[in-house]
Amino acid sequence: MIPTHPYASALLSLACLVVVLAGVQAAASVLVPLLLSLFIACICLPPLRALMAKGVPPTGAIALIVVMVLLSGFLVATFAGASIADFSHHLPEYQSRLKLHMQDLLSSLSYQGVDLSKQQVLASFDPSVAMGFAGKLLSGFGNVLANTFFIVMTVIFLLAEAVALPHKWAYLGHRAPSVVGVHKFLNSVNQYLLVKTGVSLLTGLLVALGLSVFGVDYPVLWGLLAFLLNYVPNIGSMIAAVPAVLLAWVQLGGDVAMYTVVLYVAINVLVGNVIEPRFMGRSVGLSTLVVFLSLVFWGWLLGTVGMLLSVPLTMIVKLALEANERTQGLAILLGPDVLPMDEGHKERCNEC
Repeated sequence: MIPTHPYASALLSLACLVVVLAGVQAAASVLVPLLLSLFIACICLPPLRALMAKGVPPTGAIALIVVMVLLSGFLVATFAGASIADFSHHLPEYQSRLKLHMQDLLSSLSYQGVDLSKQQVLASFDPSVAMGFAGKLLSGFGNVLANTFFIVMTVIFLLAEAVALPHKWAYLGHRAPSVVGVHKFLNSVNQYLLVKTGVSLLTGLLVALGLSVFGVDYPVLWGLLAFLLNYVPNIGSMIAAVPAVLLAWVQLGGDVAMYTVVLYVAINVLVGNVIEPRFMGRSVGLSTLVVFLSLVFWGWLLGTVGMLLSVPLTMIVKLALEANERTQGLAILLGPDVLPMDEGHKERCNEC
C-alpha cells in the first residue's frame, strides 16, 4: 500500500535515499574506478570528436586516445609513484621533526611573553596531521590507479558507446531523449572538464617547477597534489599548499616556507583569477558552501578519491540542472554569486 499522507511520502523517500546511499558506500570499491573512468572518458571525448572530424575512423581515433591515456598514466606512475612510496616511508620522520619545530616555535613565543600550553596547542592544532592527510590522499589515488586494466577497458567501452549512441537514438525516433538538451548538457560537461583539466595541469606544473627551484623535497609529488586538488575551487588550493609549506619549513627553514606561501598565492591568483575565468567564465562554478558540503559528502560516501571527484561530480549535477528549464532555479542556487539584476530583468521577474 502506497502512503498518501505527505509526511509519510517524505519519510518513505528519505528511507529510500538512505538505502541507496548505503548501497553506494558499500560498492565504493567498484564505483570509484567506474566514476574515474567516466571522468577520463568525458575529458577524452572532445579530442575523439576532433579526430573523427578530420576523417580518422572511430576505431583508430579511440585507439589513439587510449594510447595517450596509457602514456599519461605511465608518466604519472613513473615520476610520482616512487615519490609517493618514498614520502610515505619518511612521513613519520617528517611528522616528528614538525612537532619539534612547533615546540620550538611555542617556546619562542613563550620567551616573547606569549604563554601557551604546548600540550593543549598540539592537541588542538597538530600540523603533522596535514602531512599525514596528504600522504593518505596520494596513496588512495595511487591505489585506484593500480586498477589500470579495469579503468582503461571501461574508458574504451564508454568512448565506443559515445560514438554509437547518436545512431541508436536515430532508430528510436520520437522515443529518443531530447537531442538538443542532451547535446547541451554533454557539451557543457566536456567544456568544463577539459578547461578545468588544462588549468589544473598548468597549476601542477608551476607548483612543481617552483618548488624544485626552492629545493623542497618531492616537487613532482606536490605538483600532482596541486593538480588533483585544483578541481576543488576556493579551498582546494589552500589544502594543497599546507603540506608543501610545512615540509619547506621542516626541511629548509622559515624563509623558504614563506617563499613557498608566496609561490602558491601567486600561482592561484594568476591561474584562478586571470586564466581560468577567461576560458571558462565566472558564472561557471559552485558556491563556496556547496564546494565544502560536496567535499564532505562525496568524501564520506566514496572515500579519498571521492573527495577529489567531489566538485566535478557536483558540477555535472549542476550542468544537468541547467540543461532543463524546469530545474534551472536549482542550478542557480548551487552556483556562485550572480551579478545584480538590471531594472528590465527585475520587471520581467516581477511579472513572472
